[in-house]
Amino acid sequence: MDKIPSVDLRDFLSGDPERKQKFVNEIGKAYEEIGFVALKGHFLDDQLVDDLYGEVKNFFELPKETKQKYEIPGIGGQRGYVGFGKETAKGFKKGDLKEFWHFGQYVSDDSKYKSQYPDNVIVDELPKFNEVGKETYQMLEKTGKYVLRALALYLGLDEFYFDDKITEGNSILRPIHYPPITQEPDDAVRAAAHGDINLITLLMGSQGKGLQVQNHKGEWIDAIAEPDELMINVGDMLSRHTNNKLKSTIHRVVNPPRELWGTSRYSIPFFMHPVSEMSLNALENCVDENHPKLYEDTTAGEFLHERLIELGLIKK
Repeated sequence: MDKIPSVDLRDFLSGDPERKQKFVNEIGKAYEEIGFVALKGHFLDDQLVDDLYGEVKNFFELPKETKQKYEIPGIGGQRGYVGFGKETAKGFKKGDLKEFWHFGQYVSDDSKYKSQYPDNVIVDELPKFNEVGKETYQMLEKTGKYVLRALALYLGLDEFYFDDKITEGNSILRPIHYPPITQEPDDAVRAAAHGDINLITLLMGSQGKGLQVQNHKGEWIDAIAEPDELMINVGDMLSRHTNNKLKSTIHRVVNPPRELWGTSRYSIPFFMHPVSEMSLNALENCVDENHPKLYEDTTAGEFLHERLIELGLIKK
């Protein structure tokens, strides 16, 4: 496959059984073959997207010492600001050429997860930043819920199989700023080749060149969304849980051509995580004689902790 397939969530939501099944078949096939789709019909409206990008640009344009106020020690970068070059892809020595922010799950004071999740960090200088971030988080979470319902049907599970596993899940919204490149990068790239940790990732901001996906032949292909599309890919947790039936695809963000080094790039992925106690053990109907079990049993919480150590965000 040399092009990312496009699907429309409105088919799934239409109330028409044939259109719903068409969406299930299309997204399932895409995730078996390349692990990425471009999705139309999501729950973000244009105004919210414009507001979010405006607030994100305002934040990253703040002075470095102001941004560093919001870098919270001891939480592995799970909330607030993470400075330039601090995250390193698994297996790489050079830090990625980016800085980013994390919005996390919003839970009530009486939630059992209240003590597990760090509080979201409030940016005093930008009154709308947190409000817009929260609304975006919730619209992407809603979109992801329906994508997972479609995948549950594709896998032969109950449609609502994932619902209780993602309710109050440990999901992260990550606005990323790739600053202008001011000198020869010395082997560093904006985001080195990697697979995502989580169940699925919903990505805003892949409308221009930069994001590349590795297909099963090992070829790198450009993943460019239309203006009204999100790019959505399978993460390692879902790949493990389906015994690699649904593929977690290696992807990267390459540096622009030299004439564009002076430009910033912004992208905003939503990493959809389940609750920490979710079992990632291979689903029974994804294991047979031709598809032996590939991974050891683990939970989402254990797997996440191990990967955050590998990324350099948590020290052993």
